[in-house]
Amino acid sequence: MTFDDLNLNASLKNALRDMELTRPTTIQHKIFSVIMSGRDTIGIAQTGTGKTYAYLLPCLRQWKFNKALTPQIMIIVPTRELVVQVVEETEKLTKYMDVSTIGAYGGTNIKTQMNALHQGADVVVGTPGRLMDLMLNGILKTKLIKTLIIDEVDEMLNLGFRTQLKNLMDLLPKKRQNLMFSATLDDEIQKLINLFFKRPERVEAAPAGSPLENINQILYSVPNFNTKINFLKKLLADEEVMHKVLVFVSSKKLADELFEKIYETFPEQMGIIHSNKSQNYRFDVVKKFQSGTHRVLIATDLISRGLDISEVSHVINFDLPEIQENYIHRIGRTGRAERKGNAISLFSPYEAHKKLAIEKLMDFEIPNEAFPDHIEISTVLTLDELPKSSQPNLELKKPLAAPSGEAFHEKKSKNKKINAKIRYVDKMKRKYKSPKKRGDKNNPIVARKKGR
Repeated sequence: MTFDDLNLNASLKNALRDMELTRPTTIQHKIFSVIMSGRDTIGIAQTGTGKTYAYLLPCLRQWKFNKALTPQIMIIVPTRELVVQVVEETEKLTKYMDVSTIGAYGGTNIKTQMNALHQGADVVVGTPGRLMDLMLNGILKTKLIKTLIIDEVDEMLNLGFRTQLKNLMDLLPKKRQNLMFSATLDDEIQKLINLFFKRPERVEAAPAGSPLENINQILYSVPNFNTKINFLKKLLADEEVMHKVLVFVSSKKLADELFEKIYETFPEQMGIIHSNKSQNYRFDVVKKFQSGTHRVLIATDLISRGLDISEVSHVINFDLPEIQENYIHRIGRTGRAERKGNAISLFSPYEAHKKLAIEKLMDFEIPNEAFPDHIEISTVLTLDELPKSSQPNLELKKPLAAPSGEAFHEKKSKNKKINAKIRYVDKMKRKYKSPKKRGDKNNPIVARKKGR
């Protein structure tokens, strides 16, 4: 099947031809007719299978010109990087169409996005928080929204956007088409579907959680952190094979530590990206990695959903993710667009339970390779790897101090406070050395007080 077999207009066909795309992916051709029918749709497909074009192509095919300045299509995604990429892909597809697309995300001046919306937009792409802010400010009008698309919904719920998603959907017109795309489908997502979707059609490109056929997966058992560093340096030394490598870690702290350990070995060849980095820095690092200026990019799971980078030769899991579904999203950064990819995972003995959970999810046992003999095994352990003592931490009671003598001395008489009431007459007598009489203008003391 080719894109010519789909019911696309000339504008979309010309845009696809400019990008040299001729054949739709499995999810793209399976879901096209379902979305075109107007039904609510749930798309289940693994990352890297063309989900973005799977919903953009039918939605843009149904789009009709309107003189109004308010959007007809709303796309909600979890991260700002994904907002930028969806906007770019939409602009590529609408090259020959009079369609205006605007991205909205936090971490930047909201007034710029408000001004852009005021000029008019046909498609708005944004993160839940920023879209809600624009709607509550009255800048983002939703009365003409005909299609709502929620992409990477599983990651959105993991990030705690459930309440914001519900509030957004409550504010949209009741008569609309709902589309949802995800790599996995769990009970939380099903509750959201039951609440807002009307008899949705479910379309799967592959069973949720199954391993990607285009990716060669390998697992190495590595004893500790510093040995992983030694192994990673050896892997990255082969620049011809490892020409574009994504290294995933489970935390921002670990990402920074790993970057400091190996940057001196590969100066100017690597970048790092996580949520603590500024927006401009993150965009710049991704751009350098995409262009080939950086050969290696260290990233966290939070960023993995917003990275749509072509021709990644290898994904290296420096450690296994806490959430087993994230393993699929990690390795899905390679082997995209029907190319072959490679995923190498390094796991320590204390991560064995994560390995079992990942294999159970995929129903696939990752091949375990023997640890190479030429890699130096470090005996230096990090604080987290040091064995924990099983002895209870008993605190010895200190002996009571011997009683000492008196610690206070008698106050001076002038500092003693005596709770005795002093009459006003006595107070005046003490102050002026004589009694004060009312109305006695000739009294020299009274006269002196009044300045006479």
